[in-house]
Amino acid sequence: MVIEGEVGARVVLTAPLSLEEESDDADYRAPNLLQRILSLCSSVRPGSDLTRIQLPPLFNLPKSQLQCYGETVYCINNDMLSKCAKGENSLERLKSVVGWSISTLRPLMFGVAPYNPILGETHHVSRSSLNVLLEQVSHHPPVTALHATDEKENIEMKWCHNPVPKFYGTKIETEVHGKKELRLLNKQEKYVMNSPKLVIKLLPYPGVDWIGNVTIKCEESDLQADLCYKGASFLSNKGYRSIKGNIFVTSTSKTICEINGHWDRSVTTKDITTGKVNEIYNAKESLSGMKTPIVKDPKVVMPSESTVVWAEVSQSILTRNWDKAKKSKAIVEEKEREFAKERKSKSEIWIPKHFRVSYSKELGWESTPNERWVPQAPIIVPT
Repeated sequence: MVIEGEVGARVVLTAPLSLEEESDDADYRAPNLLQRILSLCSSVRPGSDLTRIQLPPLFNLPKSQLQCYGETVYCINNDMLSKCAKGENSLERLKSVVGWSISTLRPLMFGVAPYNPILGETHHVSRSSLNVLLEQVSHHPPVTALHATDEKENIEMKWCHNPVPKFYGTKIETEVHGKKELRLLNKQEKYVMNSPKLVIKLLPYPGVDWIGNVTIKCEESDLQADLCYKGASFLSNKGYRSIKGNIFVTSTSKTICEINGHWDRSVTTKDITTGKVNEIYNAKESLSGMKTPIVKDPKVVMPSESTVVWAEVSQSILTRNWDKAKKSKAIVEEKEREFAKERKSKSEIWIPKHFRVSYSKELGWESTPNERWVPQAPIIVPT
């Protein structure tokens, strides 16, 4: 989707990543890139950090990493987020938070990656009463801050993510450093969680998966959920995209529920005492038929908006005009380098517009939003 604003700003919006990313009506299909990826990685030493590698547009999705993060919050077919605040007790609310957390993991296309956001790039989208704002608060290393609020449901989210991709010969692993916070303001509960690793397998069979351990903890209720995301073994798909875990009382380690399923299908909880099984997540219901955001008011879309910054590149990728995509991407990246040189020559320190940011060896990157509530966005998700 391309929107022209009155001042000539172009906004390019594409369908969110979903279970149907390879369907006939998808905006974009990834080319067959295995041989080119292996060639690209042939000069990279195992264990190398890949954050500074500049990918040609052929390897890019037509969207920024900011959009990918944002879509996991505002693009969903059912409202799992507001359900978190409506649970009758702390255990039911934690189950809903676990289900919502799983819904933020989306199937990804092999061989392509989103653009690495430029410094100060933003993404601002609303879905009903939920308003989501992201900003790239550091370029090297790449750090993204997210703030989302829903005044109607009294929900607030804060994320600060620092992805670190590394090459390991037969695979690329991206550790997502930083934490997510989900606050249910009416219940005075805060849920703190981490993210699994994104693993791109190159050999013997190419594929993309989420792998690793995730903890979701609520100190106010003394409850915690531990999840283990498992991928396929080296030579088989046994256990592919499976989740196992449990919910327990933090202070006593007493297990209350077991968690089982697959993050791209269905996940259930089983009560240890009664044996009752409940479905807490259904991928098909949540991720099928998601709607592409639209521009409600082109006049107030910020120049720093992701869908404006990368518009020419995205449009060229969608039309498979690779020469134009390469030139357009080079223009964006060259402007970024020029701004960096200018700041350095003037001894200027760049300050984020929407967040206060700090870093320490003990806590890593942390961000605090400047405003209490995120305002309504000019880009919206139809409901």
